[in-house]
Amino acid sequence: MKDDVFISGLVVMLTVYLGLFLLAVIAPRLRKRDETSALNATDLLLAGRGIPLWMAIFTMTATWVGGGYLAGTAEMVYAEGQGWAQAGWGYALSLMFGGIFYAKKMRNMNYTTMLDPLMQRFGLPTTSFLYLFALLGEILWTAAIMTALGAAFATILGINMATGIIITASITLAYTAISGLWAVAYTDVIQLVMVFAFLTLGIVVAMPNVGGWQAMWDTYNADFGTLGAGFVTGYFPPLNAFRDPNWGAWTFTWIDYGLLYICGGIPWHCYFQRVLASRNGTVARWMSVGAGVGAFILVIPPSLIGVIGYNFDWAAAGAPEPHTAAMILPHVLRYAMPSLIGALGLGAVAAAVMSSVDSSVLSASAMFTWNVARPLKRKPMTDTQLKRTLRSSIIVIGVAATLLALRVESVYALWTLNCDLIYVTLFPALTLTLFYKYTNTIGVLAGVAVALPLRLAGGVPELGINPLFRYWIYDVAADTGFITVQFPFRTTAMIAGLFTMLIVSYLTRNVNPPRPLEKIALDVAPETTR
Repeated sequence: MKDDVFISGLVVMLTVYLGLFLLAVIAPRLRKRDETSALNATDLLLAGRGIPLWMAIFTMTATWVGGGYLAGTAEMVYAEGQGWAQAGWGYALSLMFGGIFYAKKMRNMNYTTMLDPLMQRFGLPTTSFLYLFALLGEILWTAAIMTALGAAFATILGINMATGIIITASITLAYTAISGLWAVAYTDVIQLVMVFAFLTLGIVVAMPNVGGWQAMWDTYNADFGTLGAGFVTGYFPPLNAFRDPNWGAWTFTWIDYGLLYICGGIPWHCYFQRVLASRNGTVARWMSVGAGVGAFILVIPPSLIGVIGYNFDWAAAGAPEPHTAAMILPHVLRYAMPSLIGALGLGAVAAAVMSSVDSSVLSASAMFTWNVARPLKRKPMTDTQLKRTLRSSIIVIGVAATLLALRVESVYALWTLNCDLIYVTLFPALTLTLFYKYTNTIGVLAGVAVALPLRLAGGVPELGINPLFRYWIYDVAADTGFITVQFPFRTTAMIAGLFTMLIVSYLTRNVNPPRPLEKIALDVAPETTR
């Protein structure tokens, strides 16, 4: 049985990796343009701003539905109940809100990266400071999802985690550096189809092993009560949540995280890179809304895997129970499905990880190249210099994320903290930059100075760091004495920072006149001949 799993998995993974790499390399030739022309900086950064609507929807959805999305949703449904699996619908709403309020405006201004409006308003020093939050977020997110993939490799194929991480990272970084966003876009289409098809197939095959649809939901709902009351309604607390023993004051925490996913999911360049690569503002808006619908749909497979894992009789199958809830996805693929189906599921997870890794690394590299390295040069960069800098950045940032994934076990917790920091800093800064004409440097820095201490004072439960301030509503663990703040302190910090930015910017508008936003063009110097 072990040999069957290993052989099936190895064949599937070799096919997936080789196929995606070849597709990525030839992706630029699939464009409707002169096949003899070389890729320029705009192609690498924004796919020549020529991504059609259907492909834009696929690549945007695939970027969000990554390995962390799949494994995290399955984990929360399995261990905590559907009610705490918020990332799926939260990020779906984030895409929709981003499309309605942000996408068209950003695309119509002809920006190249998410940081361009910040650069226009505040200049290089402040923008570089805010870029650090975005950079850390991308690196930690990349490392977290590669760690999850390494665990899946170890569980299903029985190979060393490091081997799976290094192979995946090497192939993904190679094709991203070669073809840029065109490679990412084309491979995302295939990766998304694989995720939906292979995981759905696995669920259909595995469901009879837990008694079928009705039986597994009856057991799950009976055990979790209002934390998992129904296929759809289980994702949300009941109307009387504050009086429900399963919810109570934790409802505040649920609201806090829900708003974090919805609003904090907007200020990421892997999102805006697709927006800015769209053909026009209208395509950008509908692409974002369509991807939100796709993200809603694709929360279903990992949720069902979590329910299957909860109902599966591990002892009867002669299989070990997952030692942590985070391992439920690879365990279900390995033990609740035939070897070939499980291997195909692993291929889907690997494809999902690659679709997130390439997007994340390219996004961080694009912001560094365009908003940090380029302004530091006294003369405009040539197209060749931009491409060289971008490709070098992809390798450096990708290697950094890979090394982190190999060495640090709490990457996911670190990434969660950084998502909080992006929520309380970048979200209000970007929003006011786009929609409040008085926003200036003094106001934004004052807002960050208020928001960061308020957020950090609430502690970091994921890393076991107790809060400095309990925020009035909190829970004390009976066994460890650890304090978890239930009050929505993350959203409180964000709102406090936002209003500080509003007020201080208005009061200092004459001392520090706000710079206007202007439509910009790709500023690339002409090539020189020797």
